[in-house]
Formats: sequence, C-alpha cells, structure tokens
Amino acid sequence: MAEIAELKRIIEPEVEAEGLALVRVTMIGGKDDPTIQIMAERPDTRQLTIDDCERLHRRIAERHEHLSDDYRLEVSSPGIDRPLTRLADYDDWKGHEARLTLSGEKGARRQYRGALLGAAGEDVLIDVPGRGETRLPFSGIDSAKLVLTDKLIAATRPLSTEGAEEIETLEELTEEQD
Repeated sequence: MAEIAELKRIIEPEVEAEGLALVRVTMIGGKDDPTIQIMAERPDTRQLTIDDCERLHRRIAERHEHLSDDYRLEVSSPGIDRPLTRLADYDDWKGHEARLTLSGEKGARRQYRGALLGAAGEDVLIDVPGRGETRLPFSGIDSAKLVLTDKLIAATRPLSTEGAEEIETLEELTEEQD
C-alpha cells in the first residue's frame, strides 16, 4: 500500500499545475479495490467541475502510470460537507458548523461539534454549545468536516447546473473515446 505522504508529494504538483488546490489524498477501497481518492478545488470558487476532474485524472494517469496501473484513481470535488484538512479551511469556513474528531487517549473527549470561529496560530477555535469558545490543537485533529446545514447549502451554490439532468452510461463514454 502506498504511503499517503508520498502520494501527496507526487500528486500535489500535478494538481497545482492545473491551477487547482489539493484538499486531500487518501486511500479507500481496501485490498480488493485499492483506490487513491484525490480531492481538489479551484482556489477562487472552492468548487471543481467535471472537466477539471477529467483533466486532472488524465494528467496524473499519463504522468504517473505506475499509480494508474496499481490503483484506481478517483478525482473529485470535496463536496458540500467537505473535509477540513488545512488550517486555512477553518478561517475560510468560519461561521459554519463542523464536526471534529481528535486523535488521543481513551477517556478524553474526542468529539466536538459547533460553529467554526477560525484559526489562531496552530489552533482551531470552535464554539461548542454549552462550552463556548474551545481551542483545539490543529495537529491533534484526526478528522473534521462541515455539517450540512441550510446556511452551508446557501453558501455553496453550484457554479452551474448545466448537464445535471444528463446521464451518460459507461457504454456511451466508451463509444466517445473510440
């Protein structure tokens, strides 16, 4: 199995060459279907089009054949309830509700949910109901993602809904490539 840090080192320059920002690289699918999941976005819109996904996938597959030979490559947008993987994400999504899980010892509180207040140095600030402003070390966050709310939906309207009703079958896509 490939190391995430090594995959990120290989993939990030390809993402940036396409004018995109890398959100996350992770492995999914297990031994039966080893998949490298690459989440990226346009820095100006925080979204990704199907064309962006296709272009990035093609670039990585062509320049790093060993990856596409050994793994299935999946390129996607981080989605509306996106993972928060960079310290800057906490400032960018300030005011939105998030769920954070800390790595750490058993018995200690590990789950937090509340409105993001931003980043302060190397810490994340979150307004936890009943506790108020809570400071959590960014390095101690195991996973974090936005919570789907009406406010988040309003803030992340798609750039375009063109083609949203169109469905292409695998057969049709294969015919187009021939």
